[in-house]
Amino acid sequence: MTRSKILLILLAVLAGIFAFLVFGYLSKPQGNTIPTAQQSNKALIGGPFSLINHHGQTVTEDDFRGKYILIYFGYTFCPDVCPTELQIMSQALDLVPKDVLAQVTPVFITVDPERDTVDIMAQYAPAFHPKMVGLTGSVEQVKAVKKAYRVYAAPEKQEEGADPDAYLVSHTSYTYLMDRSGEYVTHFKSRTDPAAMAKRLEEIIR
Repeated sequence: MTRSKILLILLAVLAGIFAFLVFGYLSKPQGNTIPTAQQSNKALIGGPFSLINHHGQTVTEDDFRGKYILIYFGYTFCPDVCPTELQIMSQALDLVPKDVLAQVTPVFITVDPERDTVDIMAQYAPAFHPKMVGLTGSVEQVKAVKKAYRVYAAPEKQEEGADPDAYLVSHTSYTYLMDRSGEYVTHFKSRTDPAAMAKRLEEIIR
């Protein structure tokens, strides 16, 4: 084998090694790469929103920064599920130590903005807990926040001749806990024991 052929073989081998190293480096997640939900093991729940609180003020997710927020999506005309879940949230907050309670803002977001006006939310939300914030908005604003939190909500089919304003709404019934920066922490299923919720809140916040 001539020297020129040996040189060509060596160059080919070196080129292969170089290509392998480059491919391996590029395949690695880099420091500034945004992880997917699977990589970070976090649910893609939450995000920017703009709504109106029960005092008639426009608020965004930034207004809740620095506090943990317990969020429940429902509607004031809900006959049973929503009041039950809000009562559970209220009882849990009454069970946590004062230093933990001071770091939590309970939030009730309507999925029925056409009926849940600011005035109605002002009467409804604080009736469950003095710290509770009721949020409503336009149909589009509520649609956007439902999408951000992966919440399902849709009016149920009514019988013919029924009062068109007396409809029920099927919806997701979870209570979400978001951290001080608005990131998802965990959620509580429907009819969670208030004492269990309070214990979990204390464990996370402390």
